[in-house]
Amino acid sequence: MTFKALVVEKDESGKTHAAVQEISEDQLPEAEVTVAVEYSTVNYKDGLCIGPGGGLVRRYPHVPGIDFAGTVEASSDPRYKQGDKVVLTGWRVGEAHWGGYAGKARVRADWLVPLPEGLSTRQAMAVGTAGFTAMLAVMALEAHGLRPGDGPVLVTGAAGGVGSVAVALLAKLGHEVAAVTGRPETEAYLRGLGASRIVPRAELAETVKRPLESETWAGCIDAVGGAMLARVLGQMKYRASVAAVGLAGGAALPATVVPFLLRGVNLLGIDSVLQPYANRIAAWERIARDLPMEKLEAMIQPATLEDLPRLGAEILNGQVKGRVVVDVRA
Repeated sequence: MTFKALVVEKDESGKTHAAVQEISEDQLPEAEVTVAVEYSTVNYKDGLCIGPGGGLVRRYPHVPGIDFAGTVEASSDPRYKQGDKVVLTGWRVGEAHWGGYAGKARVRADWLVPLPEGLSTRQAMAVGTAGFTAMLAVMALEAHGLRPGDGPVLVTGAAGGVGSVAVALLAKLGHEVAAVTGRPETEAYLRGLGASRIVPRAELAETVKRPLESETWAGCIDAVGGAMLARVLGQMKYRASVAAVGLAGGAALPATVVPFLLRGVNLLGIDSVLQPYANRIAAWERIARDLPMEKLEAMIQPATLEDLPRLGAEILNGQVKGRVVVDVRA
């Protein structure tokens, strides 16, 4: 029996091409658990893997999809049995290992977590790596002292996947949220998620000579990096923290150490790929409890496997708003 998959192939000239094909189960990689995939999503890494690879894909042909949720079909590991609902994010699945853009996936048991109680597989993929990362960032800020009432919390790249979930989570938890966006047309969308203030990207896009500015932000979830992160560091309140989750604005950080030395600012790196199992379970439990499902629904853009080549290009160009949910069975 065959099933549909988005397969990326590379020709002799090195050019890649992605198309939906029929593949069989015996083409899947070896691992302990076979999952009937129901939903996946689209992240920036997926855009790279659908397109030129970005150095992430090791071998072609390749099936991308760094996230998926579905039902266990077969398992040689006692932790999972047929019929269990599971979620996968990270572990370089969809990059070095075939991923979720297919009717079935075969992966290591260590990479899976049980679907959290109260979430459907569709909702789990509306969350995906982006929402999982946002939750990890919120938990890191809380661990470093952030509490509701401390002051405004800044979210950069707010209309993207991580940013959208971060805005909704922070607002639900009682924080005043300031959302940074370069797309004025997303203002109503961001206010609907809970942002109380919209900050035009141009206000933070340039570095300044002064290493410190007025103390403004009680916390920040930054998906941009680059000059914007450097600027934000100089605007943080005393002992406030920035959770760095992305580099849409560049990997370089043209900053000084002054905010760290004079204000005790913390820069917290957030990795979602290799998080230990206990941290994953804790984050997913918080997502099921603290993320307003009606706000999550408002973020969703439905898609099928056939839409992925277009969506992969769009997410690389910053043209995707909210969360794409791919029904791989459609």
